[in-house]
Amino acid sequence: MKFLGGIAEYLQLEIITSKNSMILSERLESSLTVLWFQENNNILVIDGKAYNFKQNEIVFLTEFHNVKAKSIGTIRFLRFNRPFYCILDHDMEVGCKGVLFFGASQLPIVKVPECECNKFETLWEMFSIEMKSTDNLQISMLQMMLKRYLILCARLYKQQVNYPVEKGDSDIIREFNFLVEQHFKSIHSVSEYASLLYKSPKTLSNIFSKIGSKSPLQFIQERKMLEARRLLYYSSMSIKEIAYEVGYDDIQAFSRFFKKQEGISPSQYKENRA
Repeated sequence: MKFLGGIAEYLQLEIITSKNSMILSERLESSLTVLWFQENNNILVIDGKAYNFKQNEIVFLTEFHNVKAKSIGTIRFLRFNRPFYCILDHDMEVGCKGVLFFGASQLPIVKVPECECNKFETLWEMFSIEMKSTDNLQISMLQMMLKRYLILCARLYKQQVNYPVEKGDSDIIREFNFLVEQHFKSIHSVSEYASLLYKSPKTLSNIFSKIGSKSPLQFIQERKMLEARRLLYYSSMSIKEIAYEVGYDDIQAFSRFFKKQEGISPSQYKENRA
């Protein structure tokens, strides 16, 4: 089951078995994935390392993880993108920095205790029901349920896990991604983010290049564009106000940036939303 919104908001809810396990290997830009294992002996190769997941374990993945299924039972699969749910806006509730998705230096895995299973089962059932709704409140309901799902997971993770300190290249990319989420309105240069990570701009760019990802500058620009599209589509703010909101004092500079990225001007985009 998939939900698609007006500005490419995306939420996918599936039951995965060996018959449709190829979903695990699909890559969706700016996506976050939660896998809840329903049986024992699920062997996944994640970033070249084999993991054996047991019943009622939950793992949290970003778009940077490469996943291949070797042997699986039944998995409850939840995937969403940033337009659907901006993790920074809910950081205090879900503790995503260093907890579930970004900044964690090991693969985040939660074990759901037997006494907590009913909460997760009920929430999954509510998700499944709401995915079939068609009214204009559907996205708000789904976002609320996703938030609750992540809060339940974050609470368990904080109780169960000690965070290691050492970071690899993939962790630096996730940390960069989180910093962009936090500062994209005010920090626009790769050098400033590199400084926050205690790296040189060249080192940071080389790390992104090594994994074949987009450049650091592309991530910054795409996050600004996401916010601009969201405000143009959903808000009644003027284009000048939106330009200022995403870090542009000059409306002409904002318009040139938007048109270069989107192919049309901000005013055309706003007119086309109907």
